[in-house]
Amino acid sequence: MIKVDREKLSKVIEAAKLYYLLDYNQNEIAKILGVSRPTVSRLLQQAKSDGIVQINIMDPTEDVENLAVQLEKKFNLKKAIIASIPQYENHIIKNYLGEKAANYLDEIVKDDDIIGVTWGTTLYHIAIELKQKFVKNVKVVQLKGGVSHAETNTYASEILYLFGKTYNTAPHHLPLPAIVDHVVVKQAMEADRHIRKILELGSQANIALFTIGSIKTDSLLFQLGYFTESDLKSLYGKAVGDICSRFFDKNGEICNESLNERTLGVNLDELRKKEYSIVVAGGPNKIEGIYGALKGKYANVLVTDQFTAKFLLDKTE
Repeated sequence: MIKVDREKLSKVIEAAKLYYLLDYNQNEIAKILGVSRPTVSRLLQQAKSDGIVQINIMDPTEDVENLAVQLEKKFNLKKAIIASIPQYENHIIKNYLGEKAANYLDEIVKDDDIIGVTWGTTLYHIAIELKQKFVKNVKVVQLKGGVSHAETNTYASEILYLFGKTYNTAPHHLPLPAIVDHVVVKQAMEADRHIRKILELGSQANIALFTIGSIKTDSLLFQLGYFTESDLKSLYGKAVGDICSRFFDKNGEICNESLNERTLGVNLDELRKKEYSIVVAGGPNKIEGIYGALKGKYANVLVTDQFTAKFLLDKTE
């Protein structure tokens, strides 16, 4: 660094802080420092030339596009979409992923599509970012039950309302719990012709939109009061995540067959057949689950963030 007298140096630093950190313009800085505007300009120039201010321009697009291509190749995906996020924190991640997923839907949704959606905070972030699209005869259907035994909000009705409004259609609700206590209860529910019609519509959906639930007691599904103690024991240590309340291990295999038999909604096998099977997930708690879901080939489109993308690419088993 070039030596300058201390008084001048402190002016250079003060001008740089006001301009680059506090967003003051040069006229305002001139008043604060009691100098002319051209002097402020010279002080800022000196701050750069002396290395006091160093400007780095981060171009996230280049890295992000490269990550997307690598993910598509590694997991044989139709499309990978990477959001460049400033911090690896859940609430920030969901905001960014919500916007990316909503933009992608805006690109792909066309007349006569059937869109199957799940519920939860990630889906809610997508729903609030949706842009109105004037398409004909689009149907929106709930892919899994969302009625819970707890007061925790699943956002199921808000999500369906917002999707219906976006695509100018009356959404089809699945007014059932995600998981019931006995297989016979599930069979009785599925025998109802109205319920059967909604489940069949979910099977016919060419676009499925879902996230990965993490295996943590504070994750939404675990707060809804569905699980017995033995259910929980069978999941901890083995399951890496869930899609539509169906739990799978690191290879994408179903973990607990009896729990799976009591789950209402789309089967994971059906997701493999969708034209667009879109998983939207990111963050440290979701890495194992996303990896297992991609190994199980349950999604052909992934929307995630750049940190999660790197972890997925580095992961072998």
